[in-house]
Amino acid sequence: MAYKVLVVDDSSFFRRRVTDILNKDPKLNVIDVAVNGQEAVEKAISLKPDVITMDIEMPVLNGIDAVKQIMAKTPTAILMFSSLTHQGAKATLEALEAGALDFLPKKFSEIAKNSDEAGSLLRQRVVQIARKSGLSKPRVSIRQTTGSTNSTVSRLKVEQNRKSTLATPSIIRDKKASSGITRSSGKEYKLLAIGTSTGGPVALQKILVQLEENFPLPIIIIQHMPAAFTAAFASRLNSLCKISIKEAADGDVLKPGCAYLAPGGRQMIITGSENSAKIKILDDDSPKITFKPSVDISFGSAAKTFSGKVLGVILTGMGSDGKEGSRMLKGKGATIWSQDEQSCVVYGMPQAVDKADISQLSLSLDAMASSIVKEVSRG
Repeated sequence: MAYKVLVVDDSSFFRRRVTDILNKDPKLNVIDVAVNGQEAVEKAISLKPDVITMDIEMPVLNGIDAVKQIMAKTPTAILMFSSLTHQGAKATLEALEAGALDFLPKKFSEIAKNSDEAGSLLRQRVVQIARKSGLSKPRVSIRQTTGSTNSTVSRLKVEQNRKSTLATPSIIRDKKASSGITRSSGKEYKLLAIGTSTGGPVALQKILVQLEENFPLPIIIIQHMPAAFTAAFASRLNSLCKISIKEAADGDVLKPGCAYLAPGGRQMIITGSENSAKIKILDDDSPKITFKPSVDISFGSAAKTFSGKVLGVILTGMGSDGKEGSRMLKGKGATIWSQDEQSCVVYGMPQAVDKADISQLSLSLDAMASSIVKEVSRG
């Protein structure tokens, strides 16, 4: 049975374009369209689609407020379309905060090599979050500034999720704990490295707001995100967190208690020595490298600079970026953790390191921050 999709946009051209693209996939069926946020809320309640594609700027009710109402009344997997501007980035981050699962630039062809690839990308993203529509999703309050679990869990077909979890075999449940660590391994660390993609903005916020100002390590973050978004995202995180967070710049010296977000559209590598490490930002026009920034590239450079003194964490995300970089880190003696399937928006990247037996521990998002703090603590 095909996933039911509701397309929401005030542009008739864009509604037709998105509908035509999605209906090319037999797994997807656009059942209706809406021309503003209020109509989207009404049709979400009456039609109960599996996925909604949502514009942000619309009359009557904007996309952000529509997401809030839909998640309150009839929680649904939502993919946002955003303009590639600083203001568009801020609005998209608010929509993700409100409950949307993923986003694409409204001119999504701009992040693809051709129109066929752009259509394929859109279909793939919609199918991925449609699959997640049967799972519950933790959400983080924008006002959360402490380690308290001030989150709400959406009611997206919880019973279906329970049955799915029981029916699906999991290598993690069989061989790895997922309830968090109780004490440090005693290992020495010089760097925390985090890689993520789809679902990452909310997951990162939930982890980073729980870290104290005196966190003992520098942190590098690789989040798949357009170039126009990373500065706004770093600024948003910095305003919410006790640690310092910035968009990484060429020449930045890694300092404890500071997090450096890889800039979109470029590559971030770590150079120097473990006691004097710096960030190098590189332009990358190579067609061989899909992700810019790439978790593999950043993690690989961290392996060369810090050897085994790295705690690497792979969070929710589509694809397998981070697997080879994690393999390099583990080969040097580093520790690799992954987010568990249950708490991921998309279990692609964590699954890749789990299946390759690279991850040593799979943790729920709720347990990740406290486990990180315990593991790197030397007190």
